[in-house]
Amino acid sequence: MIDFGIIAAGDGKRIMQEGSPFPKPLVEIEGKPMIGRLIELMEEAGARSVSIVVNEDMTRVIEYLQEFLPSAKCELKFESIKTPSSFHSFYRIMQLMKPTGKFIVATVDSVCRAEDFKNYVDYFLNVPHGIDGVMGVTTNIDDEKPLYVETEGRHRIVAFRDEAFDGVKYVSAGYYGLQTSVFPILQECVTQNVSRMRNFQRKLLEQGLNLDAFPMGKVVDVDHLDDIAKANSILG
Repeated sequence: MIDFGIIAAGDGKRIMQEGSPFPKPLVEIEGKPMIGRLIELMEEAGARSVSIVVNEDMTRVIEYLQEFLPSAKCELKFESIKTPSSFHSFYRIMQLMKPTGKFIVATVDSVCRAEDFKNYVDYFLNVPHGIDGVMGVTTNIDDEKPLYVETEGRHRIVAFRDEAFDGVKYVSAGYYGLQTSVFPILQECVTQNVSRMRNFQRKLLEQGLNLDAFPMGKVVDVDHLDDIAKANSILG
């Protein structure tokens, strides 16, 4: 059993401006709202709990989660709030989740195949001693501002880069598997006003933590209407 979290506190402005009839977390992939599909993937992967931070202005998403609660197969907790960044959403999820061991947090708009998600969770749960975290990565470089992940050896992460580099293979897929050993660094980042998840991840490396990259096949970051067709195509 493992605790999961979902970052869903963004405003989803771009996809709404393009004419989406749904706020981003409710955009349908495989005929299901993205956030519902992700909760179900987490339940199937052995979730003890799923903690969600959702934008307080997205009343339809809040209503959807309230309706989802009675059928949830694990403890489902959510907080409606506005946060200035995904890192701050991550920090709020930690306060809501209160994990005691390993945990995984995912961004709501990162869509992958069910089997790839399950393989990622299984790898993280059985990772060798001494690995502090496992970040999901993808070779599908289709994000507007990708975080490039530099690895060596058996997928050991050595750097997170904003720019592409010679030999680049992976970008972040938006899945963060970590242990509670990161908490002191998390608190330090909050104190230092870190505002981006990528800078938090860089801090983990700077502090000597060992992070692995797990290739998750194709992952689509759903930011625009045409990303919906891309996401459905990798799942079909």
